[in-house]
Amino acid sequence: MSFVSVQHLQKSYSGTPVFSDINCEIAKGEFVTLLGPSGCGKSTLLRCIAGLTPVDSGKILLDGQDIVPLSPQKRHIGMVFQSYALFPNMTVEQNVAFGLRMQKVNADDSHKHVQEVLQLVELTDLAGRYPHQMSGGQCQRVALARSLVTRPRLLLLDEPLSALDARIRKHLREQIRQIQRELGLTTIFVTHDQEEALTMSDRIFLMNQGKIVQSGDAETLYTAPVDVFAAGFIGNYNLLDADKASQLLQRPISGRIAIRPEAIELSRSGELDALVRSHSLLGNVIRYRIEARGVELVVDVLNRSADDLHPDGQRLALSIDPSALCEVA
Repeated sequence: MSFVSVQHLQKSYSGTPVFSDINCEIAKGEFVTLLGPSGCGKSTLLRCIAGLTPVDSGKILLDGQDIVPLSPQKRHIGMVFQSYALFPNMTVEQNVAFGLRMQKVNADDSHKHVQEVLQLVELTDLAGRYPHQMSGGQCQRVALARSLVTRPRLLLLDEPLSALDARIRKHLREQIRQIQRELGLTTIFVTHDQEEALTMSDRIFLMNQGKIVQSGDAETLYTAPVDVFAAGFIGNYNLLDADKASQLLQRPISGRIAIRPEAIELSRSGELDALVRSHSLLGNVIRYRIEARGVELVVDVLNRSADDLHPDGQRLALSIDPSALCEVA
């Protein structure tokens, strides 16, 4: 039995549908990511589950109970937003304890729970500081601790890392995943960042225009996109129509083809003559724009050393792993 079950959920604003007939199932202890472009409905879906946005119709079952009629306070759900929403006049400890105070937990138990969760997010030494004395990453950990301390049945994370710099974001997403696994906490995470979704999730629900277009683990979504949108949003696929694909592969192709950029190999000799049009350094990867048989392709090559760099205008050979060709609708 699913721990979270969303059934035929509908939501619209002023007659304009945000999403219609959303259905999904989430197991207890699972980390699920809602991934998609801005405006696809992922944050609205999260707010509907939290009770912050009313639904037009449908059910949201949490551990078998339909929580749609319940107020947010009675759903026992923790939520962390992109903005920290901390009380500026309260210390870290007071901010984290606020939810317990609203639940009228006695002082001794409250102090114990707060200390446990501060240790979990590695903020024990900063318990007496105020939000203005802390970094963005530290403030976001306070917001996370405040959600965890009430021991929610479900944790919702609405793009909590998007305002942070890359180094802190990477560290904090690893910390969130570690805490989630340690607590066995069912979690729904919203992001438009493909890397976050691929590295953090047990399963990903890819959304577009108010619909879940594909769901599965990271490997499935990356290697087997179901349509052009999925292939274009996950990774940097080369998307070729039937004519371009036939021209490149020199055989009849009836539909669209997606080719992963790392599945194309550049060498001194191979199947196809190719020309380097341009290249970009992406840290550990060099991204080449290559032309072969009149078709332009993106090719990703591991940046092993400067000696391996192929300059613009160089002629090379190109080969494509047949198993990397994916037909998409």
